[in-house]
Amino acid sequence: MERDDTEPDPDARWLTAALDVAFLLLLGGALVRLLTHGRAEGARSAWVLALFLAFGALYLLGRLTAPAPRHGERPTVRHLVWLGAVLALWLVLLALEPSATWCTMPLLFTGLHRLPVRLAVPLAAVLVLLVVVSEVRIASGGFNPNLVIAPVALGTVATAVLVHGRRLITRQRLLIGDLVRARGELAASERHAGILAERQRLSAEIHDILAQSLSSQQMLLQAAQRHWRTEPDTAHTHVRSAAATADRALAEVRRFVRDLAPLDLAENSLVTALRGLAERDGAPGPAVEFRLDAAPGRPGPLPGTVEAALLRVTQQALANAREHAGASRAVVTLTCLEDRITVDIADDGCGFDVRGVPRRARAAERGHGLPVMRMRAREAGGSLTVESAPDEGTVVTMAVPFATGDTGWGTP
Repeated sequence: MERDDTEPDPDARWLTAALDVAFLLLLGGALVRLLTHGRAEGARSAWVLALFLAFGALYLLGRLTAPAPRHGERPTVRHLVWLGAVLALWLVLLALEPSATWCTMPLLFTGLHRLPVRLAVPLAAVLVLLVVVSEVRIASGGFNPNLVIAPVALGTVATAVLVHGRRLITRQRLLIGDLVRARGELAASERHAGILAERQRLSAEIHDILAQSLSSQQMLLQAAQRHWRTEPDTAHTHVRSAAATADRALAEVRRFVRDLAPLDLAENSLVTALRGLAERDGAPGPAVEFRLDAAPGRPGPLPGTVEAALLRVTQQALANAREHAGASRAVVTLTCLEDRITVDIADDGCGFDVRGVPRRARAAERGHGLPVMRMRAREAGGSLTVESAPDEGTVVTMAVPFATGDTGWGTP
């Protein structure tokens, strides 16, 4: 998007005012010279005075009724007619009164200020040539080279300065247009990146809420199906557990729709939520033990994003241990140190080759677990490490650092 050229330009206003003031001053000087040196000529001086006054009135009237074109616009017919009339009257005065040459500079700037360069430069050349001819015509004594050199030099400088200014304005407008377009493209890129990040975050939330809950329900219902005939009481217990899991998932979904905050943290502290998570995930699947390694009163209040990330990573790691590792035991350890807080989830499952996860995950159309956990750790300003080997279990560790002796949390 380029700048609208119809917007008022304060610089153009003061420049136009300066040109008008200069014209009036020089016109006043010409009138004074005429009144002081032309009294002897009588009627002729009266006609010249009338022409000077008409010249000034025409100049000012055109400024009001035939304004100059804005930058980048073509001059109107009215403006060209006015400019031609002013120049024609000036030519008549130049032939009658030498002091009319003093009005050349304002006219020169007027022609160059807003006219296209292809029209302004020839106009300036013609004005300078007429001034030189007039000065040479009325010169007395020997030839004075300054009568030719001075008008040409002044006209050249004026033309060069104003043409350079016009080109600078054009380049500036092009640059502003490029900057505005770049800003628009950057804003669009940031919006696109924000949309992608929000979609990824929502995908992680839905995965944590629904996928884990459905996985637990599936295992409970499968266990109930196996014991339905032989151990009806156990089967009914599994069905009730599945129903409770479904109820809790429904509450999570409603909470997610409302404010996207984990329901466990809305009702309890992080320690209570992790302890309840361990007890809730104890059957079926691995037996989960929760340990707290912290000084009394720790951990203190944590940012909501940090608590949510620690809880979600723990949930995902336990879901992986239950669904994929076939673990019989898992230990969740929350450790509060002076410069960081960590959560470790260790299981005695089958383990896996960490280096082969991306390939196998793509092959199995999986891969939400570990990437989502790493994303959550990064968003909380921490890091995630996974240590595992075939038949040696798995340890998932999330650590979030913070400044020693400070409540401020920063990215590592």
